[in-house]
Amino acid sequence: MNALFSEVKTSIKVIGANGQISLGKDYAGRQVLVEEREPGVWFVRTAIVIPENEGWLHEPKGAADLQEALTWATKNKPQATNIDMLFDGITDGNQPTKPARKTRLKQPRVSKELA
Repeated sequence: MNALFSEVKTSIKVIGANGQISLGKDYAGRQVLVEEREPGVWFVRTAIVIPENEGWLHEPKGAADLQEALTWATKNKPQATNIDMLFDGITDGNQPTKPARKTRLKQPRVSKELA
């Protein structure tokens, strides 16, 4: 048999009253494309569906950009950042100003008798 073609498996299925057929537990939870080639003739293929907002990751430029970012991230380990230094010198009206520093509220202490 040619390596390009796999063995064709044929089985008989009964379409239930609700219009469904079972392809077996091996395919449970999988997504499939169902093409109706002509009345009564369906072509069913397993598929991977990509959300529209993630499609750019599967285009050459998006995939290359992502790979470049991942390579950079593996070579540049995270390090502490001085947030105040990031905002020093930003006074242009078109740029954000230094945010007000938030203080952490102290929680009231619970007496040992209640704990």
